[in-house]
Amino acid sequence: MIGWLRGVLREKQPPYLILEVNGVGYELEAPMTTFSLLPRLGEELTVFTHHLVREDTQSLYAFTHRGERNVFRQLLRVSGVGAKLALAILSGMNGDELSRCVYERDISRLAQLPGIGKKTAERLVIELRDRLQALPELPPSELLAGAEAQLKHAEAEAVSALVALGFKPQDAAGRVRLVRADGLACEDLVRRALKSLAK
Repeated sequence: MIGWLRGVLREKQPPYLILEVNGVGYELEAPMTTFSLLPRLGEELTVFTHHLVREDTQSLYAFTHRGERNVFRQLLRVSGVGAKLALAILSGMNGDELSRCVYERDISRLAQLPGIGKKTAERLVIELRDRLQALPELPPSELLAGAEAQLKHAEAEAVSALVALGFKPQDAAGRVRLVRADGLACEDLVRRALKSLAK
């Protein structure tokens, strides 16, 4: 098993990124909550990984925070949730937000995530309620990758909000990058992003 990797970020094309570690390029899949925190190409990066082995393929998944990886692993244990859907869920909200929705039984918010209907949302609440409470909290401050992060937490939240509104994750991230400015709150970023569509 590969638990974590530290190397130089060489490529990032959602949902894939390539991390060069000692001359070897590892291709990893990651949710948009991770992509929104990646440094620039050529900079050093450490990611926590989940190594998934199947009969016909092997895949590596990357997360900027150990808690996000733990939530991903818990999602894989939910009936009917595979790796692709788990990534889509964590592209729409981070682990802390997911835990809050599950704890508060916010079915309507969960049902807005890509690929999640009401029945799947209800199953998430039932199957994750006890599991996520046992995981360590995921404070937003720990989700930031420091000063080198390309998007600050408000911008990452704005990306999640746009995904919840129906945008594709890569389109949402690109739209936020176009309108971002220092000090803007999540709501202002979303408002600007939506206004830019009308131009």
